[in-house]
Amino acid sequence: MASDEIKPPTPDTEPSGESRMPLLEHLQELRTRLIYSFFAIAIGFAIAFFFADDLFAALTWPIREVSHGKVLLIGTGVAEAFFTKIKVALIAGLFIASPAVFYEIWKFVAPGLYETERKLAKPFVIFATLFFAAGGYFCWAVVFKVGYAFFLTQYASIGITPTIRISEYLAFSAKLLLAFATTFEMPIFAFFLTKLGMIDYTMMLHHFRYAVLIIFVLAAALAPPDMISMFLLAVPLLLLYGLSIGVAYFFRIIPEAKTAAAAPEGSGTV
Repeated sequence: MASDEIKPPTPDTEPSGESRMPLLEHLQELRTRLIYSFFAIAIGFAIAFFFADDLFAALTWPIREVSHGKVLLIGTGVAEAFFTKIKVALIAGLFIASPAVFYEIWKFVAPGLYETERKLAKPFVIFATLFFAAGGYFCWAVVFKVGYAFFLTQYASIGITPTIRISEYLAFSAKLLLAFATTFEMPIFAFFLTKLGMIDYTMMLHHFRYAVLIIFVLAAALAPPDMISMFLLAVPLLLLYGLSIGVAYFFRIIPEAKTAAAAPEGSGTV
């Protein structure tokens, strides 16, 4: 009978055949995406290296601002200034290359998505890049000033004038910058995972207690080893998780819409 005929899957209702590729092909695809990402970061690094002096001045501005220029940043190695420029350029290169990196992430997961879902590539890349940059800027403009002001008052309380190695300052700053830039992606991933039907706001609310625990564990792992940095990262993470719940609620899939989307084209009652 015609009604019992098995219809072949259409691109709009089934993932592409690439989603069934063997494990070795998945690993080969991952390697390809990693190579492209490394090339993008290398290009970003090359661009940033020409502005390494200005970038270093910008990176050290928060601590100079809160200390009114009283903090002395020193180098204790012959090649330390050169390697500092390389590290600064690498950090900036990650931000410059972030659109390409996010695009490669999308390309890696795209074969397992439906045709309609693959059209979200451009919004994903744009908003993931914006939130990544926003996280880094928030860390530089707000967290650095609050954190460094606190640490410098601890020096003042014991009557010590701080003299800080640039390598230690850079390691501390880079870890915080990348931690905030990465964690600011939470609402973006909440939006796309909600649209893909993988999470919903009720699940996020139900697991809120576990999320709080995981957030503090992540903050302890990502932030430098001190309580202040951990809380400076954990509090925005909690706020971002709350925002992600709101995003998941606002963009939730309505059951009627889900049913209509899943129905074959042209179907309906006569």
